[in-house]
Amino acid sequence: MTPSRPYLIRGLYEWIVDNGLTPHLLVNAEGEAVEAPLEFADGGRLVLNVSPSAVRGLDLGNEWVAFNARFGGQPRQVNVPVVEVMAIYARENGRGMLFTPEDGDGEPPPGGGQESGAGSGPPAGDNRPGLRVVK
Repeated sequence: MTPSRPYLIRGLYEWIVDNGLTPHLLVNAEGEAVEAPLEFADGGRLVLNVSPSAVRGLDLGNEWVAFNARFGGQPRQVNVPVVEVMAIYARENGRGMLFTPEDGDGEPPPGGGQESGAGSGPPAGDNRPGLRVVK
């Protein structure tokens, strides 16, 4: 399956904007291929305001988040790989989603998600559902 992270980012972005709030992305500033104003990063993390009034040409793609914005009065192009987006949330109330490193990386778990010799179903004796609660 394709990673879910870009779809979740797009959906939450739309939800935040539709509710009149300000969407922010929390980005791993130390991630590979991140092109952003890293001088504004703190502790390896960068918060980006991606509201429609703050950015131009926002592209929430499957592989990249890209836009133009001003930082310290200077126009900059920002390109962030989707896998480096750590969270999307509303500035005003903090509602949104925090992603774990495993979310949407496109890599199957070790062993292809199955224990060696296991069939296509859940392991024997495992009656737990395959979903988890996301707050």
